[in-house]
Amino acid sequence: MGYKSLAHCVEDLERNGHLIRVKEEVDPYLEMAAIHMRVYDQQGPALLFENVKGSQFPAVSNLFGTLERSHFMFRDTLENVKRLVSLRSDPFNAIKKPIQSFRAACAGVAAIPIKSRSSTPIDYAKIQISSLPQIVNWPMDGGAFVTMPQVYTEDIDNPGPMKANLGMYRIQLNGNDYIQDQEIGLHYQLHRGIGIHQTKANELGKPLKVSIFVGGPPSHALAAVMPLPEGLSELTFAGVLGNRHFRYFYDKEGFCISADADFVITGTVYPNENKPEGPFGDHLGYYSLVHPFPLMRVHNVYHRKDPIWSFTVVGRPPQEDTSFGALIHDITGSAMSNEINGLHAVNAVDAAGVHPLLLAIGSERYTPYLKLKRPQEILTIANQILGTNQLSLAKYLFISAYEDQPDLDIYDVPKFFQHILERLDPSRDLHFHTQTSIDTLDYSGEDINSGSKVVFAAAGDKLRELITDKPLDFPELRGFINSKFVMPGIIAVETIAFKDYETDGRIINEYAAVLENYNLTGIGLIVLCDDAFFASESLNNFLWVTFTRSNPSHDIYGVGSFISHKHWGCKGPIIIDARKKPHHAPELVKDEAVENRINRLGIKGKSLYGII
Repeated sequence: MGYKSLAHCVEDLERNGHLIRVKEEVDPYLEMAAIHMRVYDQQGPALLFENVKGSQFPAVSNLFGTLERSHFMFRDTLENVKRLVSLRSDPFNAIKKPIQSFRAACAGVAAIPIKSRSSTPIDYAKIQISSLPQIVNWPMDGGAFVTMPQVYTEDIDNPGPMKANLGMYRIQLNGNDYIQDQEIGLHYQLHRGIGIHQTKANELGKPLKVSIFVGGPPSHALAAVMPLPEGLSELTFAGVLGNRHFRYFYDKEGFCISADADFVITGTVYPNENKPEGPFGDHLGYYSLVHPFPLMRVHNVYHRKDPIWSFTVVGRPPQEDTSFGALIHDITGSAMSNEINGLHAVNAVDAAGVHPLLLAIGSERYTPYLKLKRPQEILTIANQILGTNQLSLAKYLFISAYEDQPDLDIYDVPKFFQHILERLDPSRDLHFHTQTSIDTLDYSGEDINSGSKVVFAAAGDKLRELITDKPLDFPELRGFINSKFVMPGIIAVETIAFKDYETDGRIINEYAAVLENYNLTGIGLIVLCDDAFFASESLNNFLWVTFTRSNPSHDIYGVGSFISHKHWGCKGPIIIDARKKPHHAPELVKDEAVENRINRLGIKGKSLYGII
């Protein structure tokens, strides 16, 4: 659907029953986020908040809250987009399917960004940062944040939109040491395109010009988060997906402006000029804490006539970005497997916070004449995965051999874990990367961006039959109690609160030594946790606790562990210490008073009656 604006999209969604207006006044401090999350949990409609306390502008959220709604918004263009992504990631598709590929290529050319002849409607008026909806999602957030921005920067050596980067990085509007209406915070991760642009500008001692677009056709927001193949620009992708050229112009100060955005914030980032940013409730389900990030000096804030502010809520999955991820997977299809030779599929597990845990399937074709039946090629593939784009942020990678079970589904997480644990040889098949960089938002390491990774690689015949219930004789030892069955081969064990790595490492190794006296043949993984009932209550709880609260190099132990020629392994079950550590960030907890207040919107006669 070729939406001309965000308002056009809102009208279309409302007309077709995909959006509801919230007419009552709602506080942007916690209330709007709480309402959004309540509606998202019910897989409800998009929300247009008409009366935002303290702001003259309405706001929309949950646009991408369901895959069905995303398909509806892009109903006329999705197939062309899939073909274009496939064509760029696998050029041989043009030979295999020439007609479809030609149409996709033509759509790509037709969607190249074009310069607008007029600066209207975006420069209808100029305002201050404080005039924008000051939306705060979580009680401990450091201020109001832009959570659905499109951050635009250009390569200082190759200026222009075709070499530009459009990314979705959070923006802190106020709080901390920022001078109101003059400074805002720009948070991005190390590997992002904007980081390359800033590095080049820093080397030349020049400020980086930054334009932040909010609103506009929904294709623009999706383009900002898409992991696109090399050579396919975000602006072109936005044009193909939205069936409308990305329209832009440059203002008098030389900033690129999206002509179709609802709001545009322009500013400059000077070399080595940072200020504390955060805390912020993030997608791992914890707060990212206060750290220095680039300071953006605000130049102008533009808006169009009757604009709509766009926002989302970030928190422990599933959230709206979960649905974003489902749509991205739907669009990209096999693009990643085309990029990495031998890779069949990869799943960044949403319930574990996306980045901490990857499940993958790869070919195992090395030396077939020897029939070694052990991980070989999949280890090469694992190294490629951990060096690719956002996949490089992963801490845990579980990879299996396609040939062992061709119908294995990486999205059936319990079956995938069962397949791995049935075949994993813990004395051989764990491969660590220590003292390395991890996700900026992950606090399982003891410093920002610092931690470790581990690959669990399983190939060959089944080595064991896994338990399908907790063994009656599973030991309840002093300090290690209340064990719970999680899934085949996995037990959660509750233990005392973590103190420090030296003390707790000794205690866990003593526990592992005692376990050597028991028959644990059908157990592949023991997870130590603060609350075994919570960790075993649901699959999502297990994934979240285990993989967000552990740092592989520090928190993996094993029964009968050893080091041989610098390789760590164990003879019996692997043990992961997934307890909360003192250096971990606090988890996100909803404000009960706010939760009770928003109930007013669900009573009969109010906007969300029958929805919340």
